[in-house]
Amino acid sequence: MTATHPDPGTEYGIFLPIGNGGWIVSETAPHPQADYGANRQAAVDAERYGFDFAMSMGKWRGYGGATGHWEHTLESLTMTAALAEATERIELWATVHANLFHPALTAKMATTLQQASGGRAGLNIVVGAYAKEFAQMGLWREDLAHGDRYAYTEEWATVLHRLWTEDSVTHEGRFLSLEDCRSLPHPDPLPTLIGAGRSDRGLDFQARHCDGSFLTAQDLDGLRTASRDVRARAADRGRTVRTYSMMTVVMDETDAAAEARREELGRGADTEAIVNMKTSWGLPRDRALSLTAENPGDEAFQTPFVTGSPETVTERIGELVGEAELDGLMLIFPDYGADLRAFGEQVMPKLRPGTAGTGA
Repeated sequence: MTATHPDPGTEYGIFLPIGNGGWIVSETAPHPQADYGANRQAAVDAERYGFDFAMSMGKWRGYGGATGHWEHTLESLTMTAALAEATERIELWATVHANLFHPALTAKMATTLQQASGGRAGLNIVVGAYAKEFAQMGLWREDLAHGDRYAYTEEWATVLHRLWTEDSVTHEGRFLSLEDCRSLPHPDPLPTLIGAGRSDRGLDFQARHCDGSFLTAQDLDGLRTASRDVRARAADRGRTVRTYSMMTVVMDETDAAAEARREELGRGADTEAIVNMKTSWGLPRDRALSLTAENPGDEAFQTPFVTGSPETVTERIGELVGEAELDGLMLIFPDYGADLRAFGEQVMPKLRPGTAGTGA
């Protein structure tokens, strides 16, 4: 693989640690709490260092294990509204589950968030595929298969857009019924819409309705193919969509020190929580156990990861963005205090030549 210098127009963001344990499922990793103050500081620091966006997940039930991973979580939309007052420039993307939030409720909340943020709001629209999270509320429909859930979300997103752009909406669909429904004022500009998923239906939904698409794949070739695919689908509909992926950064002064740190972070992998997480995706328990047992240290990381010195991290991020033809990258840090500051001071100036490491 040849090194590719990052495009200065590439967007960089952070995935906020809205749930306890953050993004590494391990007893030997930092264990942030579901704490607004820590998330506020991370968003403020990200803005200071020149990041473009901060996104938070929506999570309603954790995975237990020795760490009680994600048993404690904050709510994404309300936290994002608070962050709008704490920041000035960075885009703020909240997650909304279409099966929990009626589009009329979402339309009004997002309009309020757009005003509070001065036009920096976005919604990450999730279909809602983790049965236990919604069954505990009596809101999981066993009769809706994967394709049906996307059909619902397609209808949901269409109604949402109409509420943002029409003075009165009457709609009688397969899943939703609205009669002279009004949601004024309209947001200006419209909030950014984000989607994720690599299934055919997921990519099609992103191409039809979203401004940004978060992609995953087994390798760089697969990621590049997915990026080209969703862009082509959008272009066929006269639209454009930006493509993103995400990565965990384990950085230290040298490559060797960073690799040793990664091994230590994975050493305490909470296998029970990891298996519970995999079964929530729909994997049979024996298959989840088998996958986790193969390399529990790596399985503790929920995303692909990069390790190394600041120079190595910069080079590898450039390779990923360039080779996979991405428009942006969302980053995860083991420690959103020290690690985010180190990345902001030592890597962001290389990714964004001409910017100060302090973001001042």
